[in-house]
Amino acid sequence: MEIKTLGVVGAGQMGSGIAQVAAASGLSVIMSDIKEEFLQKGTDAIGDSLNRLVKKEKMTAEDRQAVLGRIKGTVSLSDMSKADFVVEAATENEALKLKIFKDLDGICRPEIILASNTSSISITKIAGATKRPEKIIGMHFMNPVPMMKLVEIIKGLATSEDTFTVTKDLSVKMGKTPVPANDFPGFIANRILMPMINEAVYCLFEGVGTPQDIDEIMKLGMNHPMGPLTLADLIGLDTCLAILKVLYSGLGDPKYRPCPLLIKYVDAGWLGRKSGRGFYNYK
Repeated sequence: MEIKTLGVVGAGQMGSGIAQVAAASGLSVIMSDIKEEFLQKGTDAIGDSLNRLVKKEKMTAEDRQAVLGRIKGTVSLSDMSKADFVVEAATENEALKLKIFKDLDGICRPEIILASNTSSISITKIAGATKRPEKIIGMHFMNPVPMMKLVEIIKGLATSEDTFTVTKDLSVKMGKTPVPANDFPGFIANRILMPMINEAVYCLFEGVGTPQDIDEIMKLGMNHPMGPLTLADLIGLDTCLAILKVLYSGLGDPKYRPCPLLIKYVDAGWLGRKSGRGFYNYK
C-alpha cells in the first residue's frame, strides 16, 4: 500500500521534527497532541526551523508554505484513522506508550504499521499491547530530526520482514539513512551514548571538571561536534534519565546506574534547553 499520509502522535521536539521532514518529503501529515497549546508550540517550532532554511537559501518561501500546508494538527487521536502509517513520538514513558499503542490498535486500519520513536523501550513489549504485533516496529529518529540522517530501525520479536522493508523504504523517502538494531534495552545508539553522558555527569558530580571543561575536552580530544553535557541538555535530562533507568533495570548492570546529580537536576525541573536550565543556563 502506498503511504500518502503519515500520522505523528506527539507535537514535541521529536514529533514536530518528524512531521517536518515527512511534510518536506511530500507526505501529508496528521500531527496530534493532547492540548491545542502543545500543537501550536510544535507548529511554531516547525515554522522557525523552516525559516532558518529559507534564510540559508536551502528552501524557498513558497516551499516553506507548501510544507506547512501539508501538516494538519489535531487533539483527537481518532484522526489517526486517516493515516497510512503512524509514528508515535510521545514522552519516553512505558505506561503512556503502551496505552497509546492500545488505543491506536483500535483506531487504525488493520493493515497499518504502527512505529514507535522510543529510544530505549522494548518494541516487543509495545507490540504485546496490540493485536497486530507483526506490524509494530521501532523507528528511532535522532535529535534534531531535520538535521540528523540516522533512523535506527528496531524489529520486535514478532515484527514481519514486510513491516521492516516498508519502514526502511519510508525512512529513505524522508531523506534518512535507516540502520537496523536488535530489540535490547537502549538498542545501539543509546546503549553507547547514555553511559558516556552519565560518566560526564559523574565527572561534574565528583568535581573532575566544569561543564565547559568536560565538553571542551570531548570536542577537541574526541572530535565530537558538541560535548556530552551540551548534548544532554539538547536531548532533555528527563529523557536521559528515563533511558538510563531502562538500561539499568533491563540489563541489570551497575555501570548503567544514573548519576545522583542527574536525578537531582531532573527533580529540580532543570531539564535542559526545553526548561531553560540544565547543565547550562539558557535563560
